[in-house]
Amino acid sequence: MIDCDVHQNFNHVSDLLPWIDPAYRDYMLHAGFGGFDLPNYLTWIQPHGFTRGDSVPPDGGVPGSDYETMRKQLLDPLDVEYAILTGEDILSISSLPNPQLAAALATAYNRWLIDEWLPRDSRLKGSLVVATQDAERAAEEIRAFGHHPGVVQVLLPCAATTGYGHPQYHPIYEAAVEVGLPVAMHVGGEGLGINPPPTSTGYPSYYIEWHVLLIQCAMSHVVSFVCHGVFEKYPEFRVAVIEVGFTWLPTLLWRLDTDWRALRSEVPWVKRLPSETVREHMRFTSQPLDEPDSRGKLKRAFELFDGLEDMLMFATDYPHWDFDRPDLVSLRLPGSWREKVMSENARSLYGLAARPVAAMAAKEGPVA
Repeated sequence: MIDCDVHQNFNHVSDLLPWIDPAYRDYMLHAGFGGFDLPNYLTWIQPHGFTRGDSVPPDGGVPGSDYETMRKQLLDPLDVEYAILTGEDILSISSLPNPQLAAALATAYNRWLIDEWLPRDSRLKGSLVVATQDAERAAEEIRAFGHHPGVVQVLLPCAATTGYGHPQYHPIYEAAVEVGLPVAMHVGGEGLGINPPPTSTGYPSYYIEWHVLLIQCAMSHVVSFVCHGVFEKYPEFRVAVIEVGFTWLPTLLWRLDTDWRALRSEVPWVKRLPSETVREHMRFTSQPLDEPDSRGKLKRAFELFDGLEDMLMFATDYPHWDFDRPDLVSLRLPGSWREKVMSENARSLYGLAARPVAAMAAKEGPVA
């Protein structure tokens, strides 16, 4: 099983101080009252907590910050072949008004990821984080770190000032294609700092509204990628969409195909049905798996879009509260889909080898 969404985290952004450029070290230490912190989602309070209650490390640190806890709760008992690390609080750098500081934090995070996490276990694979405020600087980041063998994708937050198809972001995609990495979008930063509200009607009152409507940002980016012709411009470009589920996708693409037939003179660079483009270039993670009142309805949802079995990748979303167990997800999949969704689609996208011989050696502890 390949888990495509595992949230490792730092205890506080100050953990990145040893890796940040000196010009910003004092800034982080002395900014504001008691030091610099990243914007966070305390705006919408989850009544039961954002993470699993059992995921707090023995020392009381932040869930996801302790490798040994992750190993004991996720990697070993669930027989994870690879875990794609997608960070956590770092995605909030997209909400900072200072683009230079955001870029410096991205660099510090990537150095920390490569030094502190990837050497611990051959099953861990990293997502390179970039600050989207300055796409040219983000492209430099990708070229600087993207060739590391433990890095398998570039990670963007779904929060953005405009759709990701816009040409202002194209330097990021050009660099990703150059180094051979897909780009992933993950929920994060919506409604924080300089980012626009998280829903099309502004700021919701309750966490439940915020959580349900997170798909709006992802839907917008999917349409933007297609209509701006990003995949025509970069034929080798691939995108993963993480932590927004997928059952909304068929109806979105039905509507997009219908409108393209009537309005394609406006976007003449889009040469074929949008659904065909998305089917070839985009992948989606299973979590959170929607749960209708019968498995029959979910089965019918799987059948709504041809080729979905080649587009879905499994994810637990560890250590979040809505963690999806692999055994339960696998049972809900059509039998012929299971191997593809649980491992092979991700293996293909990320270029991962078959289970490494030394995969379980990490049970003896982190490498020196």
